[in-house]
Amino acid sequence: MVDGLGMRFLGHSTVRMEIAGRVVLTDPVLTPRVGPLTRVVPPLGPDAWADVDIVLISHIHGDHLHLPSLRLVPDARVVVPLGAGEWLRRRGVRNVEELTGPIVDGDLRITATHADHSGHRWGPRLTHGPQAVAVGHLVETADVRIYAAGDTDLFDGMADLGPVDVALLPVWGWGMTLGPGHLTPVRAAEAVARVRPRVAVPVHWGTLALPGIAWTRRMRRLLADPPWEFARAVGSGSDVRVTAPGAEVRLRQGT
Repeated sequence: MVDGLGMRFLGHSTVRMEIAGRVVLTDPVLTPRVGPLTRVVPPLGPDAWADVDIVLISHIHGDHLHLPSLRLVPDARVVVPLGAGEWLRRRGVRNVEELTGPIVDGDLRITATHADHSGHRWGPRLTHGPQAVAVGHLVETADVRIYAAGDTDLFDGMADLGPVDVALLPVWGWGMTLGPGHLTPVRAAEAVARVRPRVAVPVHWGTLALPGIAWTRRMRRLLADPPWEFARAVGSGSDVRVTAPGAEVRLRQGT
């Protein structure tokens, strides 16, 4: 269905894309722990981050910009939102590039999109400390267009991004509730109606939880149900590919 593209959902907002001779990683969270959160699905092996050429960071929250994970890909080109570059360089991350306009890498073109989400490292209520605008990304070749939303709510102009071949859309988070600047499964389905992807892949679900509540009945439901609620809300408008964390995304018909 989508030729020339390989994709693996590694968990949370981390997707490995093999496209145009490049390996692209979105918002890499690759380790068993992320601050106070623990990975509740099988751990990743080195094959998940092998040979990565480009890392795309959508915003600087700790579950999207994770320094221990970035250190696993020391030779990658790390593309960050405006305002995040110097903060990362001071922490020893090499090859950092702020996305101030479209960048081209071989046959690949990457453009920042708007995102309705807090850009502060520690959350929307704080004004001191690291701040960088939150973005999504359009990843394009001559034949394929991918929208990686990062974290966002619905916003004016979202429809202008479409149509695309693949949309990576967040459908939940890691806790019991969602704060501002996030998509619920139903609102993510509205994003599908606006962006009009051929294939929609739900992300930002089922991977991370606080250890003390990870196996409560409600949290088990929240770790499993959001992508299926999203698929039901989308209906027949786009091909929704619910993919378990760590698994290959089935992008071709019949796979």
